[in-house]
Amino acid sequence: MKTKGKPNNTYEVRPRKDRRGFDLISDALPFGRLWYAEPNVISNAVGYAKFYSRSYPVAIRVFDELGTAIETHEHSGDFQEPQTRAAHQRSEILGHVATLQ
Repeated sequence: MKTKGKPNNTYEVRPRKDRRGFDLISDALPFGRLWYAEPNVISNAVGYAKFYSRSYPVAIRVFDELGTAIETHEHSGDFQEPQTRAAHQRSEILGHVATLQ
C-alpha cells in the first residue's frame, strides 16, 4: 500500500495514432484504455480518471502528438462519504446552538 499523497494510479491521455480522438490509458482500467472522441475530450478523460480514483491519490498526464507532457493533474484521493440529509441538518443545528451559547 502506498502512502497518502503519492499516486496509487497513473493515467495518461494521449492522442490516437489514427487522429480520431484520444485514449485514456492506465493499468487501473479494466481493458487498459478508453477511447474519447467527443467535444471536451481532455477534460472528460481527466474527469473520469479523477472520479474513479476519488479514494486514492492519482496522477493524470496529458500528452501531445509528439509525446510531450502538456498538462499534469494530481488528485489527493480525499473522498469523503456524503452526509445524509438528517446528519447534515443535525450538524447545522448543533453549530447554530454552539454560536448561541
